[in-house]
Amino acid sequence: MDLRAAGLDAQPFSTDGLPSSVVSYASYRDALSVLAKTLEAPNGLSLLQGPHLSGKSTLIREFLSTVSPDCAVAVVDGTNLSTPALLQSMLRKFGYRIEFNSIGELLAMIRVFTLQQASGHEPPLVIIENAHTMRPSALRATAELADLRVRQTSAIKLILASDQSLQPLLEAPGLEPLAKRMVADFHIHPLTRSEASTYLHTKLKAAGCKVPEFVFPTSVCSELWQASGGWPGVLDRIAMLALDRAETLPVAISTIERPELPEGTWDEDHAPAIEDDDEITEPPKLYVTENGEMIEEIDFVTPRILMGRSEHNDLQIDSRFISRHHMLLVRHGGATFLMDLNSTNGTMVNSRRVSNHVLIDNDIISVGNHRIKFADPHARIRAAAEGADFADTAIMKTLGDMRSLLEQENTAELPLSENIPTYGNTKTPA
Repeated sequence: MDLRAAGLDAQPFSTDGLPSSVVSYASYRDALSVLAKTLEAPNGLSLLQGPHLSGKSTLIREFLSTVSPDCAVAVVDGTNLSTPALLQSMLRKFGYRIEFNSIGELLAMIRVFTLQQASGHEPPLVIIENAHTMRPSALRATAELADLRVRQTSAIKLILASDQSLQPLLEAPGLEPLAKRMVADFHIHPLTRSEASTYLHTKLKAAGCKVPEFVFPTSVCSELWQASGGWPGVLDRIAMLALDRAETLPVAISTIERPELPEGTWDEDHAPAIEDDDEITEPPKLYVTENGEMIEEIDFVTPRILMGRSEHNDLQIDSRFISRHHMLLVRHGGATFLMDLNSTNGTMVNSRRVSNHVLIDNDIISVGNHRIKFADPHARIRAAAEGADFADTAIMKTLGDMRSLLEQENTAELPLSENIPTYGNTKTPA
């Protein structure tokens, strides 16, 4: 699908380079808090663990943006690193030009630098990614550096990031300095179902989409969450693929790929708790009948549905008893509002004529010979919604704007100035 058909200015789920937007969620915030405490602790050393595509790199970049410019930082990829390669990489990140290769000289240079920094400014910070793949000798060198001290404070702060649990490594002989300094053993947890929906919709909005719920309705977000296991990197990839495969909007569940999922790095003590917010919330439904015969069933996944006789309505009902633009249904939060658009024959809800009305589950809307049943199990209390000050809500502004638009003489094409896709506008432009 052309991204413009979904109202997008850019790919919201790009998997190359920096993410287009960063979305916070519970485990993400907890991880940032742990990393901040590591930097503040006198003997700060923490483990950051999570499987591939769990968001470790994004977390580290976000954390580094908060670190003081006075703190020297070295981010090192530990993949298969030997001791000389590890030490050389650290020194280069600290700004040194390497003119020697012996382990003794490299260690001496790092000792001098870290002790100077810790004495005069802040202890330097070293982040080693893929720490589980380092060679044993490089791990022992890291432990030796972890033992450096200035007075009662460690001369170097350490964060070891890994796709696997690092706890077994710290129990190996020679790595005691790492184990005794550990501030936190943190394992990244996946997003919950509701966090995944927020994550997807926030990224769509950041990329220019005005109504992300129209592109990925609640049911699609739920399927994407299940298919990704809640891991952000996997979620990005399958969301991008589903958007690319889609031929119409909303995106269909059939476009969602279900890859093999990575396993968490935690043990029983770090296993994620079952979340209370993982209830599936289906969109409201409209069941349209004429003289008792079902003619249409609609999932209310868009912000509004305009109903009337004109072909330009989202829900067109060709009947002489129905006005050209008869009524408007608008979703706002968890509530659905009905507004009669000064129709000739009026709109009835449960046999009572209405102009503005809050709908609840099983309400029956009557227009001419047609009945529209509104089904939303979560909308059960009308009084709570009607107690709101509608004049101060965005929804009333929308209703007022639509009334003004529909009263204009030229209504051959509805001038939807907000550029919001509506229920009937689901086809991808040629």
